Amino acid sequence: MPTVAPLDIDGHVVTAAFLGDIPVFAAASGTVHRLDGGEKVTEAHQGLLACVKDCADQTLITGGEDGKVLRIGHDGSLTELAHVPRKWVSVVAAGPQGAVAYAVGKAGYVRLADGKVKEFTEERTIEGLGFAPKGLRVAAARYNGVTLHWIGTTGAPVDLEWKGAHTGVTFSPDGRFVVTTMQENALHGWKLDSKSAETRHMRMTGYPAKVKSLSWSVKGKWLASSGAPAAIVWPFSGKEGPMGKAPLELGTRANIMVTQVAFHPAEEVLAIGFIDGMVLAARIADGKEALLRRPGKGAITSMGWSANGKLLAYASDAGDCGVIDISA
Repeated sequence: MPTVAPLDIDGHVVTAAFLGDIPVFAAASGTVHRLDGGEKVTEAHQGLLACVKDCADQTLITGGEDGKVLRIGHDGSLTELAHVPRKWVSVVAAGPQGAVAYAVGKAGYVRLADGKVKEFTEERTIEGLGFAPKGLRVAAARYNGVTLHWIGTTGAPVDLEWKGAHTGVTFSPDGRFVVTTMQENALHGWKLDSKSAETRHMRMTGYPAKVKSLSWSVKGKWLASSGAPAAIVWPFSGKEGPMGKAPLELGTRANIMVTQVAFHPAEEVLAIGFIDGMVLAARIADGKEALLRRPGKGAITSMGWSANGKLLAYASDAGDCGVIDISA
């Protein structure tokens, strides 16, 4: 598999993504590099702490040590969405209807498309934020669980409790499940019952390392995770999600940890990045694997597919970045 225009960026790269047809790479130093007729660099933050892609309008949402929340376009343009002086913005999320969430300590904020900001607070530090696929509902991961907040309505927050430190959160694409990464080597999930306030717990344990990467398949039937010497892929197609079912293990390598997972935008094919820089693709249907990149410099820290699924951008903690053309 050919790598197109490899980049060597100084230091840890947080996010690799496509904004439209343009591959972009956001570095922890605060610079955003894009391959658009050559390498172009935007100075975004004094230290970048969080970065997510907003799929709705093909931009990046970033937060930094300078207290700023920015929207970064495919052309490198910067729009300041918020500024919290003398604070670090370490958590961001992109939501529906142009909404953006960010957190500073125990305070969470949702900025709506019209610029209005809604604030909510937790008793403990907010470690992760995630939007539901429909409606303005945001989940805040914290110590001992998750709180679900409706933004712009009078609905009371819903507390989903589970002991331990929850470090990240995601809704399933159909909105039926909430899953968190934890400080311990585990995931925890809740099945949300819309007919009552009752929720069902889902424990997903047995990982040898912390789970730092999650990815849902295109129709939400599968949730892939890092944290083992294979991609651990949980089935979510049934009413009860993965409860009572064993996960698939894809791309198994003896003692070499998976650090990143990214499902293809249209097919049940998973890109798997490893701690030694290798990248594989594996197909859910039969487990068939294809080597996309041999081991390289640094652990894979992020991967992102182009909209047509023909190109995969990758980045590492040593600044080793590039684009793989899987159609070649």
